Amino acid sequence: MKVLVTGAKGQLGSDLLLCLQERKIPCLGVDRDEFDITDTKATKRFLTEYHPDAVIHCAAYTKVDQAEQEAELCYKINVEGTKNIVQVCKILGSKMLYLSTDYVFSGTGENFYRPLDTPSPLNVYGKTKYEGERHILAELEQYFIVRVSWIFGKNGSNFVKTMLRLGKEHKEINVVQDQIGSPTYTKDLVSLLCDMIMTQKYGIYHATNEGICSWAEFAKEIFKQAGLSVTVNPILTSQYPTKAVRPMNSRLSKECLTKEGFERLPAWENALKRYLEEDVIKKN
Repeated sequence: MKVLVTGAKGQLGSDLLLCLQERKIPCLGVDRDEFDITDTKATKRFLTEYHPDAVIHCAAYTKVDQAEQEAELCYKINVEGTKNIVQVCKILGSKMLYLSTDYVFSGTGENFYRPLDTPSPLNVYGKTKYEGERHILAELEQYFIVRVSWIFGKNGSNFVKTMLRLGKEHKEINVVQDQIGSPTYTKDLVSLLCDMIMTQKYGIYHATNEGICSWAEFAKEIFKQAGLSVTVNPILTSQYPTKAVRPMNSRLSKECLTKEGFERLPAWENALKRYLEEDVIKKN
């Protein structure tokens, strides 16, 4: 088994590469320095030469608000780039694992979204990630589509890092309370992805840490665990306008993981504790 990881310098890709290496699974991490996924010929040439048994596609345009103004670029990377990877995987007979998002759903109601529920994205980013899914479903049989939400990890920017920075600058902050979802720690997620790619249990999955919360509740727990005395004022989404519309309900059902024999991720509070101890405190 030989695995190629795209977006290997990103928040998820970098931890994924470490996990594969720790398990002594032959792998190669690539980023824009190696080849541009939007370049059809370069993508085909690189993948054909390496000839991976599996591709874990983490590379993506993920600036949700900026995507509203850079829709063409977002589409080029998330749709055309994914399509190029799909076409080569089809030719080579390689498995493909595609990282998707809770943003493919509209976020109405309070029910947990199941993997086969019909997507209805609200913003450019969500629409492009869903288009990527559609190309995979239309062209491949050996695929894993894994939708995740509220990612935080050692590399790159994330909500936890933002809160820690703001917590040192302010004694009081406003945080949205009516968007509900599940935080996901990259180190927990990559362990599952490494398990998954070694199987033939193909299909669509949802993967997050266990438990749900609002952004405001997440912020309160961050400050509590970090020992920062900060007052969190819960506010409504309408009081914090953004360029991209976010789903209010990002509850994702993980029953499919249990059904297929995969271990579900630990509670998000536990994940946050380990993240602060292992990646934040150690770094400082």
